[in-house]
Amino acid sequence: MTVEELPVRLGRVGVWTMAFDGQPAARVREAAAEVEDLGYGALWFGEGFGRDTVSQAWLLLSATRRITVAAGIANIAHRNPIAMAAATRALGEAHPGRYLLGLGGHRVDDQPFEFDGVRIPTVGRAVPTMGAYLDAMDGAPAHSLAPEPAVPRLLAALGPKMLALAARRTAGAHPYFVPVEHTRRAREIMGPDAFLAVEQAVVLDTDVRRGRQVATAHVGMYTSVAPHQIANVRRLGFGDEDLPAGPGDAPSRRLVDAMVAYGDVDVLRDRVRQHLDAGADHVCIQALTADPAELPTSTWHELAPALLDRPVAVAR
Repeated sequence: MTVEELPVRLGRVGVWTMAFDGQPAARVREAAAEVEDLGYGALWFGEGFGRDTVSQAWLLLSATRRITVAAGIANIAHRNPIAMAAATRALGEAHPGRYLLGLGGHRVDDQPFEFDGVRIPTVGRAVPTMGAYLDAMDGAPAHSLAPEPAVPRLLAALGPKMLALAARRTAGAHPYFVPVEHTRRAREIMGPDAFLAVEQAVVLDTDVRRGRQVATAHVGMYTSVAPHQIANVRRLGFGDEDLPAGPGDAPSRRLVDAMVAYGDVDVLRDRVRQHLDAGADHVCIQALTADPAELPTSTWHELAPALLDRPVAVAR
């Protein structure tokens, strides 16, 4: 799958979720098939402390027939680049043209990253570390069959240097937890040819106050524990007055509104359109609910006709 083919293959809108980790494999298979039948162009999943990215990709690819399955992202701190290269070849060869590898990590400097008391290993400065990881993947011995077409790579790029690296060394970028303004800047930095797939968190709820509560919790979590996300929102012009000052504090409404689209179908569709107009090739929606472990299938179903501009496919 070439860079030129990515927009056609993935379409304009996909689904992004972390909710598969808390579900049994049988339910994950059912949900993946639902997303495919609804007509979304890609199914994105993150990697945290649930299934590892390779296992999750095998599960989703084996449960579907056409949809692109995209790692968004595989954390480079979790596996050796030779192992990542070998797994990528195997996934791409077994499911031609249907796997996309997003690479990233949770660090911006030499300080370790902690989440819920779990210490994640430090691998060094982000841009040179990612460049070295890509070099190691490219130089890995290859005794297995080569996938045809080759598996495209994207980087979880936020800052200017990582965005430039994404455009120079991979098919493009997969920014996560970003407002429309970041999409504009990313397109300017990467130029017109790199593929830009943007994650957008959404809450489908006509009760705006209730939707804002879910959105605020989501933004508060990332701006309390993730230094790379905090650095990025500061780079975009948000200051101390927008960030939680301590435990129990909430981010500003200005920051919440920039990061999460909440409201009815029209509000959510408009935010997707803003990203596309700002230069995104593809927008993957992360549907948020009051329970982060819940599979947001009802939101996926309700949004499909509005976001995909075509009738929903019948169930298989």
